[in-house]
Amino acid sequence: MGKVRVQTGFNYTEHMRKICEDMTQRVAALGHIRMERVGVGFHQTRNRSSYGVYASLTPMRFENGSLTTVSRGKTYTLQRVVNSEGVEYLYLLNFYAPRFLELDFRQKLITTVHELLHISEKFDGDIRRFEGRCYAHSGSQKNFDRRAESLASFWLAAKPPEELYDFLHCNYATLVAQHGRIYGQRFPVPKLIRKIE
Repeated sequence: MGKVRVQTGFNYTEHMRKICEDMTQRVAALGHIRMERVGVGFHQTRNRSSYGVYASLTPMRFENGSLTTVSRGKTYTLQRVVNSEGVEYLYLLNFYAPRFLELDFRQKLITTVHELLHISEKFDGDIRRFEGRCYAHSGSQKNFDRRAESLASFWLAAKPPEELYDFLHCNYATLVAQHGRIYGQRFPVPKLIRKIE
């Protein structure tokens, strides 16, 4: 019989998933989110520069939850992503390491809430859409960010267990020093697939 491989180190995405699960239970504005349908992963960045993407949310459906979209007269769908139990993800939430880990504690919370806020209230695989050209952040990204900051503060004031989020006080080097290595779920960028009628 083959040996069972035991992962050693700190499973960053599993810890982030638990934070997101708690946020969706304590914050009413996030209560529509079903984390079992959200894949939580991370992407490796080449450096720890403060410039660039810290986290991202990828919707796995198109506008209004549609499975297809039409571009230049051609119909496309999106590659499906499922978990180990065969449940299809409607969203992929990715954190960029080590860049995200170099943020301060509050910015990590605000960034996490910011990405969760992008999930449609219908939870149909599409993003939350606003009127106008800036449909992803409403008319003002600053207002969107302020709301994320307010909800992050509300969550923290609700007194979730400290052991749930203590690791967010650590940066990349500290976590590696404590645990030897950081690992977690990784998702390839979903591909657009042309549908042939």
